Amino acid sequence: MDLEEYVRARKLMVERLMAAGYLRNPRVAEALLSVPRELFVPEAYRQLAYDDRPLPIGEGQTISAPSIVARMTELLDVREGHKVLEVGTGSGYQAAVLAMLVGDAGHVWTIERIRSLAEAAEARLRSLGLLRRVTVIVGDGTLGYPPAAPFDRIIVTAAAPSIPQPLVEQLSPGGRLVIPVGSKEEQTLLVVTKEGNELRVERDLEVIFVPLIGKYGWPE
Repeated sequence: MDLEEYVRARKLMVERLMAAGYLRNPRVAEALLSVPRELFVPEAYRQLAYDDRPLPIGEGQTISAPSIVARMTELLDVREGHKVLEVGTGSGYQAAVLAMLVGDAGHVWTIERIRSLAEAAEARLRSLGLLRRVTVIVGDGTLGYPPAAPFDRIIVTAAAPSIPQPLVEQLSPGGRLVIPVGSKEEQTLLVVTKEGNELRVERDLEVIFVPLIGKYGWPE
């Protein structure tokens, strides 16, 4: 596929997501249209970049299906100027979408435990001129990132056995956390809102993600 074909495929992807109900927010739709997803998958899978399926990115990890990216991003409700933490950088695609939403007044911190994936993601984000809005960190994402806390929004792109307490503590009052929680085989997407000292937890889609490895996740 050439560049024009990828642009057409990206537009068709967004139209399909809107028709299926995964995508309603015009800002999220614009962000998905602005990020060349084909650059975030291995070359062998680029022809499939806009199919609604997860794809392998190496090291036993995957890039989520576009419908899941769209749904999680909508649930996160990111505004311009927000400080956002992503746990599980993977290919860097979700971080790129978030960078489009926070604008130059906001920032995204994204944590990846596998150094090779973090470095590859950082290179992709640099090639798109997005490192002014995104900081890539190698580490245990279940610990959050205290130097930049608190965060207006936190998104976790791997499955946890329970909601990691450090992420709750690093969420701003009124902030929102989107995270898949459950067993290693199946999980439920949770939307957690911090209301004073209380948490409001809402259940959304049934999903399947790779396990979240770390101190407050699954053991390696």
